[in-house]
Amino acid sequence: MAVKYMTLLNELHHDIRMGVYRETGRLPTEMQLAKMYSVSRQTVRRALGILAEEGLIERRQGSGSRLLDAPAVWAGNNVAVIATFMDDYIFPTLLHHIQSVMEKHSFSTLVYATQNKLNREREILQILIDNPVRGVLVEGVKSALPNPNLDLYRQLERMGIPVVFFHSSYPELGAVCVCEDNEGGAYQAVEYLIEKGHQKIGGIFKSDDRQGLQRCLGLFTAMREHGLPYPEENILWFTTEQRAEMMDAGRSRCLAHYLQNEGKDCTAIVCHNDEIAHSLMQVLEQLGLRAPEDVAVCSFDNTYYSDMGTTPVTSLGHESGIVGRLSAEALVSLILGDSAQSQKVEWKLNIKKST
Repeated sequence: MAVKYMTLLNELHHDIRMGVYRETGRLPTEMQLAKMYSVSRQTVRRALGILAEEGLIERRQGSGSRLLDAPAVWAGNNVAVIATFMDDYIFPTLLHHIQSVMEKHSFSTLVYATQNKLNREREILQILIDNPVRGVLVEGVKSALPNPNLDLYRQLERMGIPVVFFHSSYPELGAVCVCEDNEGGAYQAVEYLIEKGHQKIGGIFKSDDRQGLQRCLGLFTAMREHGLPYPEENILWFTTEQRAEMMDAGRSRCLAHYLQNEGKDCTAIVCHNDEIAHSLMQVLEQLGLRAPEDVAVCSFDNTYYSDMGTTPVTSLGHESGIVGRLSAEALVSLILGDSAQSQKVEWKLNIKKST
């Protein structure tokens, strides 16, 4: 249930946008508002204080609060969620937890997808600048590559619209980001594989997002600290544009080529996520190979993909939806004028039959 001052705040935002007070140019007095909405004067003062901080009103004791020019373009109670892919298998759970947090604070969510394309990200950011929202939750686009849209993020900042990143961010902005400890997760998986006797460990990682780079670094670090050489020749990199083929085991020539060439000597392979691991398991079967007898397979996310097929895949996971919940809570804190810090979510290794 929304706290009373937030309910009142959203009511006032709505009335201001709809022009209820346009003729008089001012809001009712504190006493009048308290009576109209059946709340305490303290609740009214807190809501009016936020409106003043947002630049929507100028407060004047005893005579109500004067409207300023900003209401014509203000955002009401909407927040924007910008994801890379809405059809991503982890997105529905993530969005559910984001919306649950937002609903508790009477915010509505507007959802956009960039398809992990910079041009689409720019289009969406321009929409939000032209039609301001209370805050933005965003998943970075090709976060391992240079981003030409930082100017629009800085414009949102100048407009007083808080931005919180989830999964990946752009370091140049110094924004709050809630993500997984990808380097630590990969280290944990590789250390487990080394304890199982594997010394030739390969990896399949996404090259244009920071998560892939971090996971590969975790693999390299674990190998180094256990006195094993870096397996750089055993790494298969793929891009956003190659993702669809990687997911389709029936036409994934690159996975078959990898297993027969760069990865042929590997006794274990760490995959970028469960959907890649699922495709790899299918290609292994097509080539007459088995996990873990011929090659052990480990991945990230611990979703239903890891349990498909005859051999469930060992996968790193964490509390369902926690990244969505924590990032949404961070954004709400910033909207309400409080502080928020970046956070890293720890992975837990779920051991199954593939290792």
